[in-house]
Amino acid sequence: MIRLKGVSRTFPTRDGEVAALRDLDLDIAENQFVAVVGRSGCGKSTLLRLIAGLLEPTGGALTIDGAPVGRPRQDVVLMHQLPALLPWRTALGNVMLPVEIRRLPRDEYRARAADLLDSVGLAGFHQRHPYELSGGMQQRVALCRALIQRPRVLLMDEPFSALDALTREELATQLQAMHLAAPATTVFVTHSIPEAVLLADRVVVLGTRPGRVRRVLDVGIPRPRSFGPNAYVARAAEYVAELHDLLLEE
Repeated sequence: MIRLKGVSRTFPTRDGEVAALRDLDLDIAENQFVAVVGRSGCGKSTLLRLIAGLLEPTGGALTIDGAPVGRPRQDVVLMHQLPALLPWRTALGNVMLPVEIRRLPRDEYRARAADLLDSVGLAGFHQRHPYELSGGMQQRVALCRALIQRPRVLLMDEPFSALDALTREELATQLQAMHLAAPATTVFVTHSIPEAVLLADRVVVLGTRPGRVRRVLDVGIPRPRSFGPNAYVARAAEYVAELHDLLLEE
C-alpha cells in the first residue's frame, strides 16, 4: 500500500544542506502495523511527514496505492506527541472536530465519537474540558479524534512518550485492541523497544543521519500481546534484545 523507493530528504542550512533521509526503501502492506525505531535525529519524524504529504521527497518516489504523495490526503491522519486539544471544546467536541471540518454527517459520527471515547475508558468524561482531564486522558481524546474518520493510514509520532510508564502501557494496550477491532495501515514512531514489540507486525530500524533502513524485523508473536507475564514472554525478550543490540551498534 505504502511504498518508498530510494526516498531522500534534505533540508537547507546556512552552510548548505543537511540530509535527514537518504535512499530509503520500504514497503508497508495494507492494514499492517509498522513501528519505526532509531536514535534521535535519524529522520523518523521526517519519514512520517513525508508519508503524510506535509513534505515532498528531494529524491526517490513515495506512493500510496500507486499514487504519488505530494500533499495531505483525507484518508491519512498524523497524530503527534502532544494532544493539542482545543481548550474551549469538550472531549466529545474535540473528537468531533475533523467531522465538522469535513462536513460529515454529525449525528452518525457523534455516536461513533461517543463509542470511541467509551472504548478508551472515558465513559462519563464526554463533556469534560481538557483542563479537567489528566495527560493520559487528553491523549486518549487525541487518539479518538485521529480515528473518528476511519483513516486508511494512521501515522503516530511518539504519541505516548510524554506519559508516565503505567499510563503509556495502558494506552499501548488499548491501541492494540482498537487496531485488532478496526485495522488501519499504521506507522508508529517510538523510542520504546518493548512498545514496538508489543504493537508491531514489523519493526523498522533506522540508522543514524542520514536515515536509512538498517533492518526490518518481523515480530512473530500471536495477538493479543501484553507487557505482563504470558506464554510468549521469552520470545518477546529475544526481539527486544535483538533490537537493543542493533541500536547500540550505531
